[in-house]
Amino acid sequence: MKKYFKKLLKPFYNNIKQIGFKLLDFYDSIKGKNPLIPPRSMIFIGDGDYEKIGNEFFNYFKLLGELKTNDKILDVGCGIGRMSVPLTNYLNEKGEYHGFDIVKKGIEWCQNNISTKYANFHFSHADIYNKMYNENGKEYSFNFKFKYQDNYFDFIFLTSVFTHMYARDVENYLKEISRVLKDGGRCLITFFLLNEESNKMIKNGLSTQNLIYRLDNFSFAKDEKVPENAIGFNEEYIKGLYIKNSLNIQKQIFYGSWCGRKEFMSYQDIIIAKKTR
Repeated sequence: MKKYFKKLLKPFYNNIKQIGFKLLDFYDSIKGKNPLIPPRSMIFIGDGDYEKIGNEFFNYFKLLGELKTNDKILDVGCGIGRMSVPLTNYLNEKGEYHGFDIVKKGIEWCQNNISTKYANFHFSHADIYNKMYNENGKEYSFNFKFKYQDNYFDFIFLTSVFTHMYARDVENYLKEISRVLKDGGRCLITFFLLNEESNKMIKNGLSTQNLIYRLDNFSFAKDEKVPENAIGFNEEYIKGLYIKNSLNIQKQIFYGSWCGRKEFMSYQDIIIAKKTR
C-alpha cells in the first residue's frame, strides 16, 4: 500500500519540485548568477550544490590527480557540465577538455553555453542505453568504443558514473580508459566500494545506499527494479580490473562517507590511478 501511494504521488511531487525550481531560476536571473551554471530546473545529475561540488572535485583533480594547465582532459559522463565549469578558468590555450554524456539535453546546454565561450571545451552526446537516464539509447556501454584516438589524454575522470553501471559495462569502460590514456596519464574515478567495513555498515543500517540486491558475483544494487539507480562493486574485483588494464592505483583509496564512515574524503570512494606499460 505504501509503495502504491508513493507511485501515485510521484508525478504530483515532481510537478511541485519543478515549480520550485522555476521560481529559484527566476530568482537567480534577477540576482545575476554565473552564466556557465545551468538553470536549476535543468540539472539532472543528482543532489548537492552544483557549483560547490564542481569546485570540490576541481581541488581533487589538482591535489590528487596532479592536473596541469596544459593537460588534455576527458570527462566521461560529463552530465550538464558540473565538473567543466571550474576548469574554464584553469586550462590554458594548450589544454583541452572533452566530455561526453548519454543525456542529450545536458550536452546541448553545454555546447550552447560553454563551448561558445571556450573553444577548447568540447561536448558530445553518446546515445547509450541506461534504464534510469536514457531508456531509448541505441548503443550499449558493454561494447561502446570511446570516439577518441589511442594514447591521447593526460587526465581522465568519472564522477558518479560507475555507480550507475553494471559490471560488464565497467569492464569495457576501464579498457577504453586505458586505451585513450597516455602512458603515465592519470585517472580519477568514484565508486561505491564493497569491503568488510562498508558491508558491515550496510548490514547495520548506517549506509545512505542500501546495496542489498545481488546483481552478480561482484556487484549489488539498492533498487531491484532499476539497478542503475545505485550500484556498488566488490573492492577486490575493481582492483583486479585496474591491474588487468595497466592502471596502477596510486597511494591509497580515499574512502567516502556514503556508507556511514566518520572519516572520509568525499561522499563516494575515490581511486586515483596511473597508466603504466
